[in-house]
Amino acid sequence: MRILYVEDEKLLADAVSHLLKKQGISVDWTDDGEEGLRLAKKPVYDCIVLDIMLPKMSGLEILEIVRKQGIKTPIIMLSALSEIEDKIRGLELGADDYLAKPFKTTELIARLNALNRRPPIRDRKILKYADLKFDIEDRTVNGVSLTEKEAEILKMLIEAGDKTVQKDYILGHVWGAEMLAEDNYVEVYISYLRKKLASVSKKVKIKTVRGLGYKLCEEK
Repeated sequence: MRILYVEDEKLLADAVSHLLKKQGISVDWTDDGEEGLRLAKKPVYDCIVLDIMLPKMSGLEILEIVRKQGIKTPIIMLSALSEIEDKIRGLELGADDYLAKPFKTTELIARLNALNRRPPIRDRKILKYADLKFDIEDRTVNGVSLTEKEAEILKMLIEAGDKTVQKDYILGHVWGAEMLAEDNYVEVYISYLRKKLASVSKKVKIKTVRGLGYKLCEEK
């Protein structure tokens, strides 16, 4: 495991780093908030241990910036402040855990190990087209639920952008080798999908390209 340790108390940092290294944990230490932010952006750490009170830039500022930039590295916040508001603020900004100073290094190690055992956070895949937001996992478009086949068709259309998706291609990929699949199945589901899109968007329509298939278009 490799961690970034951002702490401005050198004696404490030296002692904690020594004990972490004895447990086989690699530690990169800095006492500077701005340098901590620069290092936190690197995709090389299994966890970041981040003090709140730092020179140049606070730990909460670092936390807020990295989370807004989509960096999901687990972060443990440290603070000598006992105010509950600090803990709440850190958790609201995306901290994974919190330790109040003074703390035992054994507890820090236990929390690092616990975070390292967590399965990686999966990015929620959202496809966008004009004012449409299609959540692939939930099978919803702008909050409206789709059936499995409606979702598969919409995914094809969004990924194709302004290009036409042929009807035979939709039939083959959505219905595959299903026994009674016919051309009009696509027309029926396109009709269903048009009604749902009309309920959530005034801009996006499904256009029929005669003799070929379908594509999305945005009405200005």
